[in-house]
Amino acid sequence: MIRFQQNARPRTDTPAHQFAIGQTVRMKSRTGLVQKTAELFQIKSRLPVKDGSPQYRIRSEQETHERVTTEDNLEPADNPVVANNPVVSDNSVVSDNPVV
Repeated sequence: MIRFQQNARPRTDTPAHQFAIGQTVRMKSRTGLVQKTAELFQIKSRLPVKDGSPQYRIRSEQETHERVTTEDNLEPADNPVVANNPVVSDNSVVSDNPVV
């Protein structure tokens, strides 16, 4: 017979997921060398922890299927942010700093 505690506390030893749904990631190289193709994947969903590492369902635009992998196989994709560049919209320049 299985008994449940009424005032059970949530487990705190479960690692938290590092990546958010929709975030772009890449698979880590298993050999330590740069991969031939730096294929990017998007996090589609978070899955339960397996062997101490959170799992994710990921998908690449170049593939017709989804993959399941653990967090220790993923790294964030580098998305360089260009600072202090004006944004061009409708042939006019828009700036974050208004002229006073």
